[in-house]
Amino acid sequence: MWGYRQGMEVNGYKIEPGANLTGANLTGANLRIAYLRGANLTGADLTGTDLKGADLGSAKLISANLTNVDMENAHLTTADLRGAIMPDGSRHPDVVLDDVINYKP
Repeated sequence: MWGYRQGMEVNGYKIEPGANLTGANLTGANLRIAYLRGANLTGADLTGTDLKGADLGSAKLISANLTNVDMENAHLTTADLRGAIMPDGSRHPDVVLDDVINYKP
């Protein structure tokens, strides 16, 4: 996808669409404008990660830790956030996004 970053490695994990990042430790990573559409980030620790402008459409973020994550203008269409710890520290057990395009805190 033009304009998105993909194919890079962060903490030994390949960042690309559909990546299996289950349980990955991506704490503090720079994933700004990363192309992670359809990635599985179930249980991943993304604390303090920069996800500005990232494409997380259809991504699985089930029970992921998103504490202090910057998700400004991230694309989250149909992302599954069930049980995830949100940037503000809240947890929502039943959140599946249907049509959020740009997340703004």
